Amino acid sequence: MNIKNIILGACATICLTGCFNLDKSPEGVISTDRPFSSLGEMQSYMDQFYESGLRAQGFAGWGTGFIANGDLQSDNMSSGAVNTRLNGEMTLSNASNLGTYTYIRNVNYFLNNLDNCDEKGTADYKQCVGEGYYFRAWYYYQLLQNYGEVTWLSKPLDPNIEEMQLPRQNRTLIVDSILGDLDKAIANLRAQNSSASMRVHKDVARALKSEVALFEATWEKYHRAKNDAFYDKTVTDAKIKGYLETCVAACNDIINRNVWHIYSTGNRLDDYRKMFQTEDLSSNPEVFWFKRYDGDLIGNNVDRYLNQGGGSAGITASLVDDYLTIDGKPFSGDQKLNAKKVYGEELKPTLRDPRLAQTVAMPGQTLRPDQPHGFQVPPLTGSGYNKNESGYSMLKYVQIDYTGNLDAEFKGSTPGIQFRYADILLNKAEALAELGGAAHASEIISTLQPLRDRVGMPAVDFDREYNTDPDYPFHALDKYIQVVRRERRVEQALEGRRFMDICRWAAADVLIVGQQAQGALFTGSNLEGNAAYGNQLKYDQSANNNLFLTGKPGDAYRYILPVNPSSYPDGWKFNLNRDYLLPIQPRMLSLTNNAWTQNPGWDD
Repeated sequence: MNIKNIILGACATICLTGCFNLDKSPEGVISTDRPFSSLGEMQSYMDQFYESGLRAQGFAGWGTGFIANGDLQSDNMSSGAVNTRLNGEMTLSNASNLGTYTYIRNVNYFLNNLDNCDEKGTADYKQCVGEGYYFRAWYYYQLLQNYGEVTWLSKPLDPNIEEMQLPRQNRTLIVDSILGDLDKAIANLRAQNSSASMRVHKDVARALKSEVALFEATWEKYHRAKNDAFYDKTVTDAKIKGYLETCVAACNDIINRNVWHIYSTGNRLDDYRKMFQTEDLSSNPEVFWFKRYDGDLIGNNVDRYLNQGGGSAGITASLVDDYLTIDGKPFSGDQKLNAKKVYGEELKPTLRDPRLAQTVAMPGQTLRPDQPHGFQVPPLTGSGYNKNESGYSMLKYVQIDYTGNLDAEFKGSTPGIQFRYADILLNKAEALAELGGAAHASEIISTLQPLRDRVGMPAVDFDREYNTDPDYPFHALDKYIQVVRRERRVEQALEGRRFMDICRWAAADVLIVGQQAQGALFTGSNLEGNAAYGNQLKYDQSANNNLFLTGKPGDAYRYILPVNPSSYPDGWKFNLNRDYLLPIQPRMLSLTNNAWTQNPGWDD
């Protein structure tokens, strides 16, 4: 069987899972004997991928499909219900169609008809070509993160049902193909000095290249160290090192342009927060690419869910406690406990890294213009999206000065940032730490310095910041890696990236399994008996509780639990032998005559 027919057959297989109709032309194509003969056709066709080929902004307390609520599937946030993936409750019935292959097919149709264009070689032509390769790389990266080994298809659909026999290809082949596409994208895309065009450009492709290379290097390193079923058995130390070096090189290509910078006006108490709620970021020197929302046309629900401190969700103490003190030390011991006794004290920028008070709402913080005295205590007694589940309310992303309809559906304009310069600094620092932190210590410090400077934090000091507390999940990590992972968590808090970080570090055993979401101190703090709640809080009853706490009545210190602990008394039950990847639909496996095998653990 020749490779062309194998590829076409596999594409047919994927289509038959219900992803798209075999009889339909690729989306967005103008019917013609010579598709894409004009630049206008090419540009119009590429527009469709600017909807599906990026991360959407929005919020819903019960899901994880948006940037602002993506961390609900992690140890950073919690809703009032156990996350099914964290708790190992997913089943084969949860398996989704691999709809991403629909987009890949449509990109392939474009890339395989480029010779039709009468304006080949022009800057506009090359920009379209670069966008095509970028988006194909993006879609495959999504498949890799969710499903691991997949099948690389570079031709559009021409199905032969009898030849659906192509097996899944190993991870490193897929990653090398993604990186190859990104190199082609970089070669063709325009260089830009701002995000004003709102289109993909060279540094966006370089940013994704650095992310993909770092993702796969760390995935292979840490899953191989666990000797589990999720790493490529052909991978070598040299291959992992090569990916890390690719990440550093891609980051340096961006840094050395000296175009992008960490956004700072000198206001260390507000600059970080302000960036995430500014509708138009086209002149922000940190933002490479963002999705703009207009509440008067197409908005999102971030403000509607979060501008009263609720969102039917809450930030966890695990995240809050990971921010360093203002003098650059771990927040621990009596200092931590005493600060928690008066609600909001632990958040103050005079005590902690100022990014914390720009991420979690403090007493006195304005969340909406019609609040006469600002936010005071979390709305623990509310219902639906007006309720906070952990005692820690999100401030990041809230447009505090928004004057439109504050409670209407889809009227908010919180931007969807895709890539920013901070991501590049974090990627480079982590790759250097993985390549040998001691040898690269000074470069890691200088790389992360702009992030510290923005908020007035002291420079990185690996010994001062190293947390060796036995209760700290990463206490046994190399100090260089521990420090850069904490910096990443803090700088990218609530940006929907945490779960995939946990997966690539193979760290669910220490961060997820047996753990549970926990919030602010209640008993032992001024939240218990607070006049703002009257007698509306009900806990320690045999039924009808609206608040759950750690411990038992009589304990001196009890913390808020977002979820009724009776539903998972032993903590999250993430299956380490299964849940790092999603399942493949059994229907697809049968259609391929089992050329595609099920992901590890899902056959049990």
